[in-house]
Amino acid sequence: MTMAIDRTRRLGLQGLGLAGISSCLLNGSASAQTSAGSSLRILVGFPPGGGTDVMARYIADKLRERIGQPVLVENRAGASGAIAIDALKKAPTDGSTLMYATSATTVALTVTRKNPGFVLEKDLVPIGLTGLTSTVFVLSPKIGLSNLKEYAQWLRRNPDRANFGTTALGSNTHFFGSLLGKALGTPLDPVGYKGAAPLLTDLMAGHVSAGCGGLTDFLTHHQAGKVKIIAVSALRRPSFAPDIPTVTELGYPDLTYEGFYGFYGPPGLSSAQLDYWSRELRVTTESADLKQKLYNTGLDVQTSTPSEFVQRQQSLVLSFGEMMRQAGYRPE
Repeated sequence: MTMAIDRTRRLGLQGLGLAGISSCLLNGSASAQTSAGSSLRILVGFPPGGGTDVMARYIADKLRERIGQPVLVENRAGASGAIAIDALKKAPTDGSTLMYATSATTVALTVTRKNPGFVLEKDLVPIGLTGLTSTVFVLSPKIGLSNLKEYAQWLRRNPDRANFGTTALGSNTHFFGSLLGKALGTPLDPVGYKGAAPLLTDLMAGHVSAGCGGLTDFLTHHQAGKVKIIAVSALRRPSFAPDIPTVTELGYPDLTYEGFYGFYGPPGLSSAQLDYWSRELRVTTESADLKQKLYNTGLDVQTSTPSEFVQRQQSLVLSFGEMMRQAGYRPE
């Protein structure tokens, strides 16, 4: 069963906090005044140097130019992003704290944990998407392989090295790697890392032979020849990385999967603040220079309204749950 997002699925929307949109428009200046004069804090659930952190800093720099106030990125790494979510839950509701996150955190924790410590529809207020991202399978340059066929043959010769590093256990990167191993006929054991940065370090040094993470985490290192991406879960080859084959091309269309990146606000965020940050972040992300930087990291830039964000999130919860079941993973 394909893991591609059903783009036609439309589920009932609940708890969007979008009532009074006309009030938001009338009070736009009040919204801006509420935000002005203090720093904006952007929480990131992974260490510095990974794809999420790099993109957050690009966006922060451009947003700082636009709104004329300090914008700070604060790394709250650990627990697959749950630490950052907990910090957002406890943040002030005045619009001074937002979180930049991937579905590999918000959706994955919701689906894979019996008690994730938050309720997705209640505790995280979707503000807007910045884009879609795919999962990739990547090899260490130390093993000297260039494609999936060679890797499959190498695994048969080196069964003791049938493992892969994942940027987060219980995430799409974990399940994608496990399902790819099954498809190749050699089960792969996942090795959990606290984000992409430490995994990249071990891949480049040859301490782990293969890894799985977001395209945004590995693209620049792939282009620099520091690691080798051999498969991407996207529906089609990324225009900014045409040399990377899709899982469909490689004969495994059921592994197709696309996640997202976006901004969330804390529970209790006012409709005026929601409207303000949705507008400012959308305009900022769509600026030509920032858009190019995000493309270069591997993000398929696509912005959205809060309601469109909720729709995509709800659809992904369903497809991610199916991916988890196929991987044989049970909620902890």
